[in-house]
Amino acid sequence: MNALRTLVSPRGAVFLLLVILLVAVTILNPSFAEPGQFMRFIQRVAPIAIVAIGQYFVIIAGEFDLSQGSLITAQVIIAGNLVGQDDARTIPVLLLMVVVGVVVGLVNGVITTLLKVPSFIVTLGMMLALLGGVMWWTGGAATGNPADSFREIGRGGIREVPLLDFIPWAVLILIAWLALGIWITKRPLGKTLMAVGDNASAVDYAGARRAWVTTRAFVISSLSATLSAVLLVGYAGVHPSVGRGYEFTAITAVVLGGVVLGGGRGWIVGAVAGAFALEAVFMLLNIAGVPSTLRDAVQGIIIIAAVAYSAVAFRARRKRGPQVPELIAAETDRSDSTDTDRSTITDRSTITDRSTSTIHTETRGD
Repeated sequence: MNALRTLVSPRGAVFLLLVILLVAVTILNPSFAEPGQFMRFIQRVAPIAIVAIGQYFVIIAGEFDLSQGSLITAQVIIAGNLVGQDDARTIPVLLLMVVVGVVVGLVNGVITTLLKVPSFIVTLGMMLALLGGVMWWTGGAATGNPADSFREIGRGGIREVPLLDFIPWAVLILIAWLALGIWITKRPLGKTLMAVGDNASAVDYAGARRAWVTTRAFVISSLSATLSAVLLVGYAGVHPSVGRGYEFTAITAVVLGGVVLGGGRGWIVGAVAGAFALEAVFMLLNIAGVPSTLRDAVQGIIIIAAVAYSAVAFRARRKRGPQVPELIAAETDRSDSTDTDRSTITDRSTITDRSTSTIHTETRGD
């Protein structure tokens, strides 16, 4: 019963949906089940899944990052024009891209937290600024062609692997980035970001540096977009249209994965599963012959449906009310004397003080 309830909850529904979609695609296209084809599918989803991971950290803090797509475009153009055919420039340009990503994230975070400008406006302005810079640089046409050593990151991999035949670098990079993201969610930074999205005032009272914590979420988001750009250069080429709209696709994936808009609730693995489910939906539509021009409409419907379902489920949980553990209820029934009541209150006060001290110490330590 609990397993079924988990599957139909906003957090688990995306995995059930993903399985259904993959089975449907396999039925319509049996070759999809072949290991090589499935690895290619993961390779194709990897860039958007990585961007969704970055967007996840921003959303759980109660913010938005609309600059991801334009940052991807800018990074692709930087790589295409600065690397050229000189393999020796690969590492320096990669480092430059990381610096650009960090700077964009810092600007977004600082203006949002210190100047109190809504992140929607800040990142929208950054999106337009980056896009305008790219158009000025390229004139709106494809330009640059990085060396094969650079493009190999996105389109290469380990070949002649038993059973799988081919493991793309993009798949390994996605696994590593997701593992890092899960590790961050277990650290004080991830827990504080969740707390900021749930109740920012409580975080302030706890003494956490909310501005610096939220700014780091924007930096993670920008670095995710940068990493996605490196992969996209490999098989999408260098063009001002590369990365366009990725910010909205990432938000759709995160929401589909059960992450609550407004922050405070969500699972990073669910956000990645949302990216795979979204790509599976588009693949299913292509197989069914649905025009690609309807992609944005489908994406909008998915956002509305996912948010509505999450809101209904959350209201249902609130109506059920908090569940009181049986041990606490039994302890309350056994408390018949005044001395026992005083002892229990004293013990609970001590535990509460220790817990508060621990939370405060962990938050400050981050």
